[in-house]
Amino acid sequence: MQSLADESVVVIGAGIGGLSTACYLADAGADVRVIEKNEQLGGRASRLERDGFRFDMGPSWYLMPDVFERFFGHFDRTPTDYYELTHLDPHYRIFFKDGDEVEITPDLERTKAVFEEYESGAGEALERYLEKSRENYEVGMEHFVYEDRSRLRDFVDLDVARQARGLSLLGSMQGHVEGYFDHPKLQQIMQYTLVFLGGSPTNTPALYNLMSHVDFNLGVWYPDGGIGAVIDGVAELGAELGVTYDTDRPATAIKGREGAFLVETPTGPLRPDLVVSNASYAHTEQELLPPERRGYDADYWESRTYAPSAFLLYLGVEGDVDDLAHHTLVLPTDWQEHFDQIFEDPQWPDDPAYYLCVPSETDDTVAPDGHSALFVLVPIAPGLEDTPEIRESYRERILDDIADNTGTDLRDRIVLEERFAVEDFANRYNSYDGTALGLAHTLRQTALFRPPHRSKGVDGLYFVGGDTTPGIGVPMCLISGELTAETVLEDYGRAASVER
Repeated sequence: MQSLADESVVVIGAGIGGLSTACYLADAGADVRVIEKNEQLGGRASRLERDGFRFDMGPSWYLMPDVFERFFGHFDRTPTDYYELTHLDPHYRIFFKDGDEVEITPDLERTKAVFEEYESGAGEALERYLEKSRENYEVGMEHFVYEDRSRLRDFVDLDVARQARGLSLLGSMQGHVEGYFDHPKLQQIMQYTLVFLGGSPTNTPALYNLMSHVDFNLGVWYPDGGIGAVIDGVAELGAELGVTYDTDRPATAIKGREGAFLVETPTGPLRPDLVVSNASYAHTEQELLPPERRGYDADYWESRTYAPSAFLLYLGVEGDVDDLAHHTLVLPTDWQEHFDQIFEDPQWPDDPAYYLCVPSETDDTVAPDGHSALFVLVPIAPGLEDTPEIRESYRERILDDIADNTGTDLRDRIVLEERFAVEDFANRYNSYDGTALGLAHTLRQTALFRPPHRSKGVDGLYFVGGDTTPGIGVPMCLISGELTAETVLEDYGRAASVER
């Protein structure tokens, strides 16, 4: 067992990746302090609380429960030591804008029957698709997610090649899905999870069909109290392991190197032996490090493909919204135009696909009696002009669209409203161009093509979070924390004198 006893570490940023890394490093004996620029822990998984309403501001889907079980299991704990889970039924509801309505439930036979209604043989095709998805998930997670293959030499290995032989590594998700289903609505159902990866059907590798195993086979869950309860659980675990937390304490510069760092903050400098940044990779390099210590220049960050930003409405409303499920998707029958207006010709979408989260359908603690809490999320291009006038106009468009396509008119029942968009992502999270997620999962930005956990320019500086491996999403960032901690231990760990 490797130990980091006598090493001090500052983790910059209290997103799920930073909190995860802190747990692993503290467990290895390091003295760990997490500093966070905002008023609460969680990063993009912050909470918004107003007038008795509570919203998860960012992630709201609890997927890949096995990842959370593995994380807590490393510390001889279980998720239920910190929060309870509810299996959602339906997993989600889809309103197509031509009037069709589809529910995806935990009952696979029922889902197969839904698919058959659209296309003869599609039920059996779904089974074949999910079998391939399961295979990709199991092999991919074991050999390519939990193992950090971030360098070319990690792939030039016969065992790696053997494990990869059966995976759908090349081609796009669009081409892969078309091999199973002809009907465009079925293709959309199989591809909606790409929003969690920040990509489109045409720029996301077919490998990510593994997300359908996550969706259909592992299920969609709700942690009582929302994703914020998961943040609380991971932070509580860290505190039990000795991690300390400072909120409202941004890092303003990183100077020095391993054994002699100086992390500047408004309330005084910190002098750790090692530093882990869970802040935006681009922000850390371009704003916190001097030019000669950066691993990537401004041209590199300018050339990347970024995941969408988002236009969000957090709404407290009078009465019920029973036409909406806990997770609800509203999709145009042809959504390619929306993706084009994110990745090809950036503009506010004319006919948007969007997501509604209504936690009050499951959890009566998130809204006052007689009220509902929900938020609307419209993926939009990062870097768009974002003014109060544009937000007001788009708000009107979205409320009309919800009424027209779900039968739920919210307009006269809204008692609380907050808005969040491109400028807020940039200001609150220091995200590049206001992206909501970070680097998209294109083929050229997957695995070894993502920035590494080790800084290229500063010994003792490490990175964690969605911009590095394994990538975007709460489960992936949780794993990223493990991979970053393993990298630190590889570089600075010593043989422990006693077992944990």
